[in-house]
Amino acid sequence: MALLLLIRHAVTEATGKRLSGWAPDIHLSERGREQASRLVDRLAPVRIAALYSSPLERCRETAEPLASARGLEVRDTDDLGEVRYGDWTGRSLAQLSRTRLWRSVQQTPSAVRFPGGETLLEVQERAVRQVAAIASGHPKGVVALVSHGDVIRLLLAHYAGLHVDLFQRLVVSPASVSVVAAGDGIPRIIRVNDTGGLRDLAPPRERRRPKVGG
Repeated sequence: MALLLLIRHAVTEATGKRLSGWAPDIHLSERGREQASRLVDRLAPVRIAALYSSPLERCRETAEPLASARGLEVRDTDDLGEVRYGDWTGRSLAQLSRTRLWRSVQQTPSAVRFPGGETLLEVQERAVRQVAAIASGHPKGVVALVSHGDVIRLLLAHYAGLHVDLFQRLVVSPASVSVVAAGDGIPRIIRVNDTGGLRDLAPPRERRRPKVGG
């Protein structure tokens, strides 16, 4: 089975403040660039065979330090891209939280289509389809995929067998790594929202053995 590292992009100036969606020119903040740099160290023990990313700048900028450190190509795929929020793109979360549709998004998200945009079921379908194709192409490898919070939560909900209406219960923080073993057979969720060390993901022979009597 492929081991999939689902990485949420690092922070931007808009993270937690507004829906950036597919708006162009949303770049990592200084703190976000630091998070992307630390991600390289966190993943140092893990042998990564391929690296895929949403084409949006904040994901590319999260992926590029890792790609440079490993000599990997960042492969863009639209199906890992952010939810298309349509008319909500660029609006503040404080403003949107006062709308009736926002309450529906929190309570029954499966029934909502963002004005001029996608439904979350459509986002989940395209993301699951793309990740299945990636896993099929790397049946025994470790693959890093850099995407967005809602997209990763929808993927985790799928692998956990959760209804989309429950996906809000999952937390996926900026620069976090969630890990799923997927391919033939039953998928296994190994890690959710990890923001610390990942040494235990290395194959056993590559882990440092503790010194005896030291």
